[in-house]
Amino acid sequence: MGEDFRSSRGFPGYFYVDGVKTIDPACPADSATASGSCLFEYGSYNLVIPSAERVGAIGQFDYHFNDDLTAFLELAAQHNTSEAGGAPTPLDEDAGLTVPGSHPNNPWGKDIEIGRFRTVDAGARRWDIESDSLRLVAGLRGVVKEWDWEASVQKGRSESTQTGDRSQGWVRTDYLQREIDAGRYNPFGGAINSPEVIDAITTSLVRQGLSNMTSYAANISGQAFTLGGRDIMMAAGAEYREEDVSDVPDEQFQRGLIFGTEAVSAAASREQYAAYMELSIPITDNFELQLAGRYDHYSDFGSTTNPKVAFQWGVSDELTARASWSTGFRAPSLAQIGLGPSRESSFFIDTYRCAADNVDCEALDYNTEFEGNSDLDAEESETWNVGMIWAPSQKFDVGFDLFSITQDNKIDKQPLGDIYTANCNDQSSTVCERLTPQAGQTLGPISIIHSSFVNLSSQDVQGMDVSSHYGFELDSYGDLKFGLEYSYLHNFEKDGLDYTGEYKFPQHRWLLTTNWTMDNFGANINLSYIGEFEDTPDIDFDGVLDFESNKSRTIDAQLLVDMSGTYRFNDMFKLTLGVNNVFDEEPPFAIGDGDTDLYGYVISVHNPMGRYVYTKFTMNF
Repeated sequence: MGEDFRSSRGFPGYFYVDGVKTIDPACPADSATASGSCLFEYGSYNLVIPSAERVGAIGQFDYHFNDDLTAFLELAAQHNTSEAGGAPTPLDEDAGLTVPGSHPNNPWGKDIEIGRFRTVDAGARRWDIESDSLRLVAGLRGVVKEWDWEASVQKGRSESTQTGDRSQGWVRTDYLQREIDAGRYNPFGGAINSPEVIDAITTSLVRQGLSNMTSYAANISGQAFTLGGRDIMMAAGAEYREEDVSDVPDEQFQRGLIFGTEAVSAAASREQYAAYMELSIPITDNFELQLAGRYDHYSDFGSTTNPKVAFQWGVSDELTARASWSTGFRAPSLAQIGLGPSRESSFFIDTYRCAADNVDCEALDYNTEFEGNSDLDAEESETWNVGMIWAPSQKFDVGFDLFSITQDNKIDKQPLGDIYTANCNDQSSTVCERLTPQAGQTLGPISIIHSSFVNLSSQDVQGMDVSSHYGFELDSYGDLKFGLEYSYLHNFEKDGLDYTGEYKFPQHRWLLTTNWTMDNFGANINLSYIGEFEDTPDIDFDGVLDFESNKSRTIDAQLLVDMSGTYRFNDMFKLTLGVNNVFDEEPPFAIGDGDTDLYGYVISVHNPMGRYVYTKFTMNF
């Protein structure tokens, strides 16, 4: 059994009669909560696997002036269409909707306020999305005195348009209030209003997104000099980049007339330039040292220099050792800086109000308003890895790598539990805003919690990757090859909490591949495995992660089988027929985290798509 994550924005809903929260008398008994909410099952309205169509083309062209100079051009264009959306519009107290006492369906015969309610009769909300992207790369490459060089310019543009019309569930609160005041829209008893009234409360929307990128790059590589009779190789380059992003929601969103969906907006831009150099130094015949460094300057985050040291040591003809150490730097993305206010819902128990007034003591959905943070610091990292490869023959090899990644100032969402603990016990808080308490109560219901991106203290990840490959000939029956890629997560700590083996972070993953080829035929069977991990990071749903002190159920491991076959007609044409998830396995059941995972599985780890048959035709020219 999982948690009851039905929404408290119900159909029917609840009202405030003489300032007292009052549930609609028609609310079914199995949907009514102790605090007077009427729950609504919204999961069936959401799009688990939205329809999508993609059309794209890539062209690459070279022109050889002579043996030492070549011009190149690459053009890529893609047009995507898809659908997105959610359940019917959820309304709450912030909408400010009222019902006059004169309304013909008002069972109380007096002016009342609408609390939480959902316009199910207007239908589910849907977006039609079209996006177009174009990328152009042009440049020259050549050879000058045994030095290879390349210079290029790149231009990219992506544009997205989202539209929704009156038939797609977009309700305006002012239109709805007008129809309620006129007695034409009935918000009581789960009534289904007439198509004419629904048309009068709905609207059409347009949202526009645009991003642009321009970059220039140049690099050179070759033999820098000779030291001790050994050739020292060098690669160096420089880059310059400009980028901007904007996302403009419909003005009806900006005016606060549309409720219950993310009205994401964004506006940001930056310039960046960088220079780098790498040296390959053969210390001995079987030991090579690599030294590298990169300098970056961001118009909004200043400068940084990051080194790298690596080596490769041929211990014997069959055994090779390798290791590396480096530091890194990542400036916040333009979205993390410039994201405008958007809303999302999370389920948790309002423990402060429950303790103070003995109400809202069950997990309900509360709004969080999330936006970017222009005061973010850049992330810094330190990475090392050590590994070995044993290859006794050309048909067999096995290798492993131990790795460690430490990130400081890790950028992530501000933990909701931290915000709640620090701010939600204060009726006058501007971070955790509450509605006016009812008579005799200390705290009002949570209206909205304000959140943003923050720099966490640190994130540490350690683990091991293992790979192995084996192939052999089947005489006159072709060639057969096996491959194994295994990943083990030894430790994952973030902001003082150990996530190893916890929600979303299984310790074991592996992929086993088989490939058979004979003449123009080929076949593949792949087995992918995701290990078990613990469910429900906030076990008591009070908004504070407690998985280190409490133990939840375990989400089962998953093994999926994919198969495909190919036939190559010639060097230009190839046909592929494949089946993913051959045995139609469902994702393992999960109670969820009360936030994004509310549908019985972990969205970021498991795929809900069942058996999937596809064909692909490839043409190279």
